[in-house]
Amino acid sequence: MRVLQIIAVAAGMGGFSRIGAEAGMRGASAGCRSSMACCPAMARTGVGDVLGSITLVTGPEEFLAERAVSSLVQTVKQVDTDADLTEIAAGDVAPGALGELTSPSLFASVRVVVIRALQDLPDEAVPALLACAGAPAGDIALVLVHGGGQKGKATLDKLRAHGHVRELKAERLKRWELPRFVSGEAQRAGSPLTEEAAAVLADSVGEDLRALAAAVDQLASDFSGQEVTASVVRKYFDGRAEVKGFAVADAALGGNLPSALEQLRWALHNGVAPVLVTSAFASGLRGLARFLSAPRGLRDVDLARECGVQTWKLKDLRAQSRAWTPEGMSSAIHAVARADADVKGAAGDADYALERMVLAVAHARSSR
Repeated sequence: MRVLQIIAVAAGMGGFSRIGAEAGMRGASAGCRSSMACCPAMARTGVGDVLGSITLVTGPEEFLAERAVSSLVQTVKQVDTDADLTEIAAGDVAPGALGELTSPSLFASVRVVVIRALQDLPDEAVPALLACAGAPAGDIALVLVHGGGQKGKATLDKLRAHGHVRELKAERLKRWELPRFVSGEAQRAGSPLTEEAAAVLADSVGEDLRALAAAVDQLASDFSGQEVTASVVRKYFDGRAEVKGFAVADAALGGNLPSALEQLRWALHNGVAPVLVTSAFASGLRGLARFLSAPRGLRDVDLARECGVQTWKLKDLRAQSRAWTPEGMSSAIHAVARADADVKGAAGDADYALERMVLAVAHARSSR
């Protein structure tokens, strides 16, 4: 099987689960402190951009959408601390209610109206909303939040056609974009992370942006003004599930079978979900497959972008790649895919399925 075909197979395997429910509350405060991180356009938003206009916040990433809404509200409140704030779910907007929502407040000179889940807006309320978009009141900021997807897309397209409507996107970040997000959070928090530290933190905490923001907030609180290194991140977040999943995968892909089995047993003993282990293996194989198929002679920064990893990870990929063939990659990918299905219910013993996967990957690496 060609390496490019291997990438296509690997791309279909599991992603990373959301970790850090206990960090979510801390993440909310972190989000308030660095609310400009969600979109470059937010940094240029002034009250003149918000009042007398309609702002669409679209996309499935709830954390970024919440940041955008919070930033818009705070922009208005910086001008008028007594600004009236009204929030309502679009599904609860009855016919004729929009006129009341967007009329001047009796108790404040400025009003912010946030309508959430725009995709659920009743059809009979759409004409009134489009009328508001055509002639928005100068002392009202109307914020419409759409969760992405096809539902309500026709309404979105009609809103976008109006000159008074601006859009901020809250799209989910790709795995390789997470370290950059972490670095941005750290810069704003005043405790920058090294490139490797940002990547290690993203691997440790996972793809949940709220948990990542909370982790950065914790580091910034303890290391205010100091640069945070990868060793510090490992010390702080060594107990995270994904750290152990990636430790198992790195050991197996690197040919250290005893260490891989030891790490696996430790991870399972500490309650790591089996699906996180298969996800880590899938991610490791994807990066390795992209490295093997990348054009030769690229600069490290371009090669890292091609592989979807940080530049410091290239050293590991170079070491791993010497022992892998396309045939071995194919065998390893099928072993991980089988284990992924097994731990999701296809087999009764998830621990055995994972050990069999580790052994199969190690054998595939050494096969010639």
